[in-house]
Amino acid sequence: MTSSGRRSDVLRVQSISKSFGGLKAVQDFSLTLCEGDLKGLIGPNGAGKTTVFNLLTGVYKPDSGAISLSDAEVAGLRPNQICRQGMARTFQNIRLFGELPVLDNVRLGTHVRAHQTLLGAAMRSPFSVGEERAMTARARDLLAFFGLEGRAEEQARNLPYGDQRKLEIARALATSPKVLLLDEPAAGMNSGEKVALRDLIRRVQTTFGVTILLIEHDMGLVMDICQRITVIDYGVTIAEGPPEAIQNDPKVIEAYLGAPDEPSVEQGVARA
Repeated sequence: MTSSGRRSDVLRVQSISKSFGGLKAVQDFSLTLCEGDLKGLIGPNGAGKTTVFNLLTGVYKPDSGAISLSDAEVAGLRPNQICRQGMARTFQNIRLFGELPVLDNVRLGTHVRAHQTLLGAAMRSPFSVGEERAMTARARDLLAFFGLEGRAEEQARNLPYGDQRKLEIARALATSPKVLLLDEPAAGMNSGEKVALRDLIRRVQTTFGVTILLIEHDMGLVMDICQRITVIDYGVTIAEGPPEAIQNDPKVIEAYLGAPDEPSVEQGVARA
């Protein structure tokens, strides 16, 4: 928050583009997130949404444009460097360490903020031992927040699908991010699980004070929790605004309809 009371920008994306051969996956994409924002990024299948996330988190390097996180330029940095700068993500396809216990999956996230040296860890120095205890305590606190404390010692792969989604968010939060990118967190969930996820995302934002950018195909979820929404199609931004404006935007409706006899965006059915 600035001295004038205006929320400060935490993420600024300026005209980034990415091509793969002759395919322009993302074209001149821009986005600003202020502290405490909960924004949505939507679009039909193949629109470029996950490519945007991969550009933001260092999986891909943009061909052009700039990405700044709390005024530090991060375009071109490696994923671990961007995570340390304060941006974490989940994935459309769950990427947990299935053979490891639930607790260790979250502990791995806390290591992004570790200060111990390799020698100190090997020698079990008092500082190293104390830091490990603190990271374990933080991991257990996060599991408690997500209702997973009773399964801390189970292998992550044995959790029910919905709990695996929770665990992935917990691991991302363990890195103490300023910006959290959620890539289709409701994928594969039933209606009851989606309602619980909606409430969980709100609690995450409130409790941890994190800024959230959400990719999601469930239009009901997006329209319900996002303050503003950006829509892209074929790598190009076609609309940006509050949910009610997006629902009624002709370009958005056209992008999602695909054909005159298909359901509309307002009905919560998307090509994506």
